[in-house]
Amino acid sequence: MPETVRYALIMLAAGIGIPVLAALNAQLGARIGSPTVAAVVLFCVALLGAIVVMVATQGPAGFSALTTQPKHLFLAGLLVCFYVLSVTIVAPRFGVGNAVFFVLMGQMISAALIDQFGLFGAIVRPLTVMRASGLGVMALGLFLIQRA
Repeated sequence: MPETVRYALIMLAAGIGIPVLAALNAQLGARIGSPTVAAVVLFCVALLGAIVVMVATQGPAGFSALTTQPKHLFLAGLLVCFYVLSVTIVAPRFGVGNAVFFVLMGQMISAALIDQFGLFGAIVRPLTVMRASGLGVMALGLFLIQRA
């Protein structure tokens, strides 16, 4: 299997997991009466999963390089925390579909800006008329899916 196909399938699976994560964690938060406790549980399970994968693949050697890394790179943890908390709190009140719709719109806008300017070390991919049209068609598609 070509590497690009393998990567595409992995990312497709990750994308499928986002609304499932939102629905499951929102339900847990609603059932226990605390979206924040549900988020903490999610992060504990995620941490254990990441530790298992780390140990099985490369071990903890990468920890030694952490102290020399730019501090802004650690904001990614706060962003994932914000996502999990917001979707866990909002999805039961707004609907999983609506919540994920706006998450996807935000992802499309953010990805286009990151690519356009090569932010955070990303490969520069200018926002051409064709790419902008594609983003517009995707946005329209997301909108139509939610209207149906």
